[in-house]
Amino acid sequence: MSSSTASAPYEVDECRGVLRVYSDGSIRRSSKPSFDVPVNDDGSVAWKDVVFDPLHNLQLRLYKPASSSSSSKLPIFFYIHGGGFCIGSRTWPNCQNYCFRLALDLQAVIVAPDYRLAPENRLPAAIEDGFAAVEWLKAQAVAKEPDTWLTDVADFGNVFVSGDSAGGNIAHHLAVRLGPGSPGLDPVRVRGYVLLAPFFAGTVRTKSEAEGPKDAFLNWELIDRFWRLSIPIGETTDHPIVNPFGAISPSLEAVDVDPILVVVGGSDLLKDRVEDYAKRLKTWGKNVEYVEFEEQQHGFFTIDPNSQASNKLMQIIKHFVAQYST
Repeated sequence: MSSSTASAPYEVDECRGVLRVYSDGSIRRSSKPSFDVPVNDDGSVAWKDVVFDPLHNLQLRLYKPASSSSSSKLPIFFYIHGGGFCIGSRTWPNCQNYCFRLALDLQAVIVAPDYRLAPENRLPAAIEDGFAAVEWLKAQAVAKEPDTWLTDVADFGNVFVSGDSAGGNIAHHLAVRLGPGSPGLDPVRVRGYVLLAPFFAGTVRTKSEAEGPKDAFLNWELIDRFWRLSIPIGETTDHPIVNPFGAISPSLEAVDVDPILVVVGGSDLLKDRVEDYAKRLKTWGKNVEYVEFEEQQHGFFTIDPNSQASNKLMQIIKHFVAQYST
């Protein structure tokens, strides 16, 4: 065997066929999404892409109903995609299809931002990018020459921040950072947060993590790999970004936050950790609603967006938005 063959880099990590990490530190990303489903674009929702962070070339995708029966302006609903901080994009068909549905069912403007991915950009990069996306919205609200595609229909006083899995982790950190009333974003006003199976962890495994099925959509091996590739080098999963209740995490007991809706599937390996998150916040007097969908897996609402459980979830989100809109 030649020395060149012997030293050839080999694959050490792979995430859903999209991300491959090699022994020499090189990384390859496929342009093909892990969800190979058709895009259901029937023209009922208008959409476009906008650069919100030129420095890192980050874009977000805006959606709005192509026609609206309401004469009033529409609430703004962020949808921050998941993917273990390592994969995913606003352009993936599953993300786009879900945003189509959110725009129509909620009769809202949907903002779906990308963020820098690991391992090229380890945490806290994604958290900072989530904050940059809401800062971009503030800039639109006060711009002298605004984008009328957005400003003609959007109600900047009725904003909701939703996150799916890793996006739910980002949404949590935004809730803590922005505080009640989001005064730093004025005139933008965040009214509430929707955390869809937020991606948290810790060095001590929960019962659902330890005993969950190995063939789960989000199994333990994949959870462990995502964290290994995304947390800062030398840190553990008790890092404050990863574990809100870790030994070195700032206490949330005295922190005020806007209303939070927390959702998880009963068969999701993250179930115990997500439930504990919601219960602790409620015990400390936070306005938190916890909803568990029996026998549902991680990401059930995008994997099967027309299922009975997905339809019920949409109604719950719709009620939450209506309840806290002004």
